[in-house]
Amino acid sequence: MNVIISGGGTGGHIFPALSIADAIKKRHPEANIKFVGALGRMEMQRVPAAGYEIVGLPVAGFDRKKPWRNVKVLWKLWKSMSIARRLVKDFKPDVAIGVGGYASGPTLKAAQRQGIPTVIQEQNSYAGVTNKLLATKASAICVAYDGMDKFFPADLITKTGNPVRANIIDSSIDREEAKRRLGFDPSRPLVAVVGGSLGARTINLAMARSLKPLLEHGASVLWQCGKYYADQYIPMGEGLANAQVTDFINRMDLVYRAADLVVSRAGAGTISELQIAGVPALLIPSPNVAEDHQRHNAEALSTRGAAVMILDKDAENSLLATVVDILDNREKRESLAANIKEMALPEASAMIVDIIEKTLNRK
Repeated sequence: MNVIISGGGTGGHIFPALSIADAIKKRHPEANIKFVGALGRMEMQRVPAAGYEIVGLPVAGFDRKKPWRNVKVLWKLWKSMSIARRLVKDFKPDVAIGVGGYASGPTLKAAQRQGIPTVIQEQNSYAGVTNKLLATKASAICVAYDGMDKFFPADLITKTGNPVRANIIDSSIDREEAKRRLGFDPSRPLVAVVGGSLGARTINLAMARSLKPLLEHGASVLWQCGKYYADQYIPMGEGLANAQVTDFINRMDLVYRAADLVVSRAGAGTISELQIAGVPALLIPSPNVAEDHQRHNAEALSTRGAAVMILDKDAENSLLATVVDILDNREKRESLAANIKEMALPEASAMIVDIIEKTLNRK
């Protein structure tokens, strides 16, 4: 079985893609899996590190603020389509899977034009333009939220949830031991702030004002400030007891088990991990994403009492008071944890492989 998996750009696309690949390999060890990503994006490092081959396309996103720059973007898109056509012709995939991201469009479009079945994995509660265009000729569409028939043909949709890293699903460590392993006092509540691997400017500005007051309130703080902001914010944690400021966290499985509250952006992958872990969450959706999809993701939880949401424009002034309110209200934390856990779909990867197999059987 030859399989193409395309997409990336962020961990929210890459980790589900790798989870799908691992699930395919578990069931079909003989499968040949080739990834297609965007040159210069993080998948070009993360996918080979996970043991899979990847081909890079020169594709880039459209610049909505400076449209005159899109002449170059269109040229990159044309070149990416040409590379994708050759790749599909030479590799002869039995199925092509798109997980979102710049490379997904040219790759799946090339597969569809050559009669290859395509499976779309839409992670967000608000579908992106590329997936909506690809859906008209897709064989199956896997989603993580209800109500996605407003974007896609209802007969193609299966609610599978988003694939999550196996170590997060399988983790059984208790909260106190997880805190110890991360170097924190088990008797203090832990606030974990994760703005993404590159960093989130607004969250970092809010945490710069909130770090010492939270420590004085009796909390411990683990703050991932991101690669772009490391030099600016890591020194703020030096010499402070019960605080760690870092650019990147490798053991998110431990963080989810240890945290009494997670402060985070509202990317689909992160939300799925929070659901699996059943941890109370304060979501601050990024306003700098297509179709404002992070706000839609956050609202899908906040309207069900499964998370608290603060808009990005309010975060700098509201974060501290909101975090303190949640920490001081045990009943609220327990309710948030129970409600978000209820939304979890831990068998997403296996369900998606089931759908891939059904698609191939129909072929």
